[in-house]
Amino acid sequence: MFISISKNFEFLNVYHHGKSYANRYLVMYLLKNGSSENRYGITVSKKVGNSVIRHHLTRLIRESYRLHEDMFNNGLDIVVIARSTARDISYHETESALLHLGGLHKVINR
Repeated sequence: MFISISKNFEFLNVYHHGKSYANRYLVMYLLKNGSSENRYGITVSKKVGNSVIRHHLTRLIRESYRLHEDMFNNGLDIVVIARSTARDISYHETESALLHLGGLHKVINR
């Protein structure tokens, strides 16, 4: 089940207390939340592009996570930030970048 992080203070909590790793397209912050469910938030800045591009990127990231949600450990708050270089990436590049960051955080069960 997809539970999203929506409140600003929840994002700020993950930014301030979580650990981050980045690659060419995405930045991922992780923080243990003490529950059995993962919560997920996606941020795409206006620097990346207009609303059509930002929403497209958000959908790509959300779908990549949804299809691989069972691979991630439980009990995490995950915030993914799209970098401006992610503007024109395909679904497969998005998926690869997301799984790469999960591997760097050591939260993926392969």
